[in-house]
Amino acid sequence: MARYCCFGAGFSEFTGHGSTASGKGKGCQGQVKVSYGYNLVRGKTNHPMEDYHVANFVEVNGNELGLFAIYDGHLGDTVPAYLQKNLFSNILNEEEFWTHTDRAIIKAYEKTDQAILSHTPDLGQGGSTAVTAILVNGTKLWVANVGDSRAVLLKGGEPIQMSIDHDPNVERSVIENRGGFVSNMPGDVPRVCGQLAVSRAFGDRNLKSLLRSEPDIKVENIDHTAELLVLASDGLWKVMNNQEVVDVAKRFKDPYAAAKQLVAEALKRDSKDDISCIVVRFKA
Repeated sequence: MARYCCFGAGFSEFTGHGSTASGKGKGCQGQVKVSYGYNLVRGKTNHPMEDYHVANFVEVNGNELGLFAIYDGHLGDTVPAYLQKNLFSNILNEEEFWTHTDRAIIKAYEKTDQAILSHTPDLGQGGSTAVTAILVNGTKLWVANVGDSRAVLLKGGEPIQMSIDHDPNVERSVIENRGGFVSNMPGDVPRVCGQLAVSRAFGDRNLKSLLRSEPDIKVENIDHTAELLVLASDGLWKVMNNQEVVDVAKRFKDPYAAAKQLVAEALKRDSKDDISCIVVRFKA
């Protein structure tokens, strides 16, 4: 697991090698103190760790940004590793980022996917989900995603799902109109052409004609009622629902302790996939 390096305010601590990673950091964005912690653990499958993350603060044009992401790879770790190094840079380099943030994010996602496909076979035939969160000056939160990695915001005491799980059954008509099919085998999840368990992803060259890489985007104002944000791969969400996750996370003032406990709870519930979790805490 590589570390995402970035310039910026605050600090971060990092420990991890091979199949695990953990760390924490904090910063001050305007009137809001923001701290984060993360924990990533390799699953009980035969393949190497395929989850990557970003958790950092940066300063851009006098603005303070919190950048957080989970990338859950499949058929190898090359695509999530590429996203870790390039996706946020591509978003922030879009001319419209400060004026039409949603359009800039969509363009950057699509350009990044095209770059991944153009690097094949260097990046292999694999792919990755992505959920990205950008906190602007501690007051506005932009979340985008493709695939089934998820972000949930606890605000006003209620969990708000900030991403959409891209289930093949939900987008079955799109897949079928493009010449594909969705399998629903007993004991298994729905899959695109019997292979991929999500209907949107980066990469996946062999299925690209059936898949979309356009993200769903949601924006939310961060005020005194916002408590925390959780980003995680489906290794967590397969065994815990949104309410259960925020109920565990809010018990801990330290977001690193919260992330570790969420991973431990997923393991206790026999999650076999890679489990990656970032908890971001807001305090006015």
